[in-house]
Amino acid sequence: MEVFLLQHIHHGGEPGEAVHRDYEVLDGAVAYDDDLDDAKIVGVYSTELAVFAAMDRARQREGFRDEPDCFMVDTYLLDEDQWTTGYVTLSPDDD
Repeated sequence: MEVFLLQHIHHGGEPGEAVHRDYEVLDGAVAYDDDLDDAKIVGVYSTELAVFAAMDRARQREGFRDEPDCFMVDTYLLDEDQWTTGYVTLSPDDD
């Protein structure tokens, strides 16, 4: 079964100030800076229609309405591993 993960990206800046960065958008995805921006999971939904309804509801709420176009949707298959290759941790001194 395919599910849809809906996230919202709040771009960092001064408190109460929405900051819109001129990031390159790849494949329709909202780009963000891990150090400055904040990604929040809005929810996981069973259909695209449910995702659009959730976005409409979120756009009425404080914070989300300041950046109404900063949603990201990823699709996943239930009961499947998403990360299968392991990982390494780099220190700030690594190039």
